[in-house]
Amino acid sequence: MPKLENLEIHIDADAVLRGQGANPAIIRSRRPALVSLAEQAIQEGLPLVEPSVVMRQYSIEEVRHERLLLDGGRQLPGKLLVQHLGQARQIYVLLCSIGASLERYSQEMWSSSATYALALDGVGSAAVEALANAACRFLEDQAAAQGWKSSVPLSPGMVDWPVEVGQPQIFQLLDEEAAGVDLTQSFIMVPRKSLTMVVGVGPDLEMGGRTCDFCSLREVCRYQDHYA
Repeated sequence: MPKLENLEIHIDADAVLRGQGANPAIIRSRRPALVSLAEQAIQEGLPLVEPSVVMRQYSIEEVRHERLLLDGGRQLPGKLLVQHLGQARQIYVLLCSIGASLERYSQEMWSSSATYALALDGVGSAAVEALANAACRFLEDQAAAQGWKSSVPLSPGMVDWPVEVGQPQIFQLLDEEAAGVDLTQSFIMVPRKSLTMVVGVGPDLEMGGRTCDFCSLREVCRYQDHYA
């Protein structure tokens, strides 16, 4: 299965704080020590990141009854997918992971410093997001090189694509063992710092908006301005 290699991961303290569920502006004004801790966690945590992106490309042969019919007899049903990827010529199904080393180290640190363990966990969240963004930029550049467009990434958990529906669909289309990621019976990926998504490409693809527009948390998320 194709793998994307040499994708660069760039994160800063603000990304780590967001990965912890915190507001960077508030933290910088009220608890600057946590910013220093985030920077320390980046220095120590990034070397433990083991980035892996596996993907599979499928051609869309037909759209029928809220299903994308793919080559090889595969299919990907879902209202969200058909609505936004129905005009695509191809789709890429991706699984991004940073491995388990950083996660294990973060867990080991809980007994001595829960605050630092949370910072390391924030590094992991920021790193897998940065990895996924790098993969999307790669696909966008690849599509642009042939005069095509690419969609925003769609992931299980978005509106009209529940996690319990979307994750098994993606894992059926991917050889999950190639990335060393397992899907539990409760639909949690292991290692936890993993992310799945589908991206469409094509010459006539028209998809405005942002990923946030299709997120089930869009009404309460504090980070929408960041992703504008």
